[in-house]
Amino acid sequence: MPRTVKIPDATHPITIKPTGAHVTVRLGGTVIAETDHALSLAESTYPVAQYIPLDDVNQSLLERTTTQTYCPYKGDASYYSVKTPDGSLESDLIWTYEHPYQSVAEIAGHVAFYPDRAEITVG
Repeated sequence: MPRTVKIPDATHPITIKPTGAHVTVRLGGTVIAETDHALSLAESTYPVAQYIPLDDVNQSLLERTTTQTYCPYKGDASYYSVKTPDGSLESDLIWTYEHPYQSVAEIAGHVAFYPDRAEITVG
């Protein structure tokens, strides 16, 4: 089935810029990610998302899932669950565009966390 590919424009803008501050992601008190190299992605009317380099995430806590979604502006998204040291599992907490469309190519190699399910501190 063919997929619609959309280019960000004035009706649906997407901007990506370096966050310029330290970003920490915690889940239940456990630090999942820490970086000075996050990207802030602002898309249309959605809240700004922090995209963190995968290398700055504690990958020993990640479990890749089979979940996939599609965004016509960014491409195919894959997901990770996070297993904290206390044994709790937060399913599909992280998404990533491993091969994003050219208009958002900067987010390749980065992941984002659902802000209503993890504590994301900027600054």
